[in-house]
Amino acid sequence: MAVQQPTYATPRADLGIAFEEYSASRAQFVASQILALLEVPKEAATISVITRESLLKDAGAAERESGAYARIAMYAEDKEYRCKEYGYESELGDKQRSRYKSDFDAELAVSQHLWLKLLMRREMRAAALVFNTTTWTGAALYTDNKAAPWSTAASDAIGQVIAAKEKVRLGVGIEPNTLLIGGAALSNLLNNTGIRAQFPGAPKVTMDMIRSALASIFGLTKLVVGGQIYDSAKEGQSFVGAEVWDAKYAMVAVTAE
Repeated sequence: MAVQQPTYATPRADLGIAFEEYSASRAQFVASQILALLEVPKEAATISVITRESLLKDAGAAERESGAYARIAMYAEDKEYRCKEYGYESELGDKQRSRYKSDFDAELAVSQHLWLKLLMRREMRAAALVFNTTTWTGAALYTDNKAAPWSTAASDAIGQVIAAKEKVRLGVGIEPNTLLIGGAALSNLLNNTGIRAQFPGAPKVTMDMIRSALASIFGLTKLVVGGQIYDSAKEGQSFVGAEVWDAKYAMVAVTAE
């Protein structure tokens, strides 16, 4: 859309907001869906966590013997945490307020800009933590399927996800409920021949139909797509779009409802 405004002297209070090349309402941030927020009373402390071993260990016979039931024990481990404070600041001078006051609320625009930057930074930190083969290492936590990448339409994506589900179920003791992928990986899945074959007899297989059915095809309840893009170019250079969530990775996990 072209806007001709040769002077700032004509008030446009009817617009009320800044024209922007990017709408924050279209952002695709998913960090909070994967890493649930946990409120803590202190900046750094130790919390006690009842262990998985304590909860799932077979306690043997449960019948009553000699007037008493078999006794079980509960175990907890101390987990340390330390919070860090992150933030940005933006300068807004009187000249800027005066320059833009007839077009939009500069203070509101700056606040929204800061909020978008904070959400973007959190998303990038979450992606770096989750799609990290150094953290998720070893055969129980990481499977290398680069010999059959999802960018190849004939790859057995369904079989790969089901195999990962079984690893989680056996290794954690809980049935996984979520598949986390990036936007480019979603595009590859929508083009996958094995997935498209799950709709026999359909007169027309649409992208919306496939996307809405993906979770159930894999036997999961949630599909989380991190489709956020960021500008990877240096300051002052032309925009270069890059994926926040790497297209080469996918995660099968248990996430909070």
